[in-house]
Amino acid sequence: MERRKKPRTRALKGGKIAFNQHRSVMDCVVRNLTRQGAQLKLPSTVGIPERFEFRFEADSGFRPCHVVWRRPDALGIIFD
Repeated sequence: MERRKKPRTRALKGGKIAFNQHRSVMDCVVRNLTRQGAQLKLPSTVGIPERFEFRFEADSGFRPCHVVWRRPDALGIIFD
């Protein structure tokens, strides 16, 4: 059953997750996307906090976001 308020568009874009005042940065892949949030795929979600900053690889600025669901290899996020 679909629980999203808005359908997401499939994507395959590179991204960066930053936390710990940007001392910790991890690469990820954006698998689907809306204006409100995204699904991020990465090798492991262990150690990633509930709130962090995200940016697309091609962009220069980070956006604050938070986790709404978590699997061992993926995160669902909403942009703050």
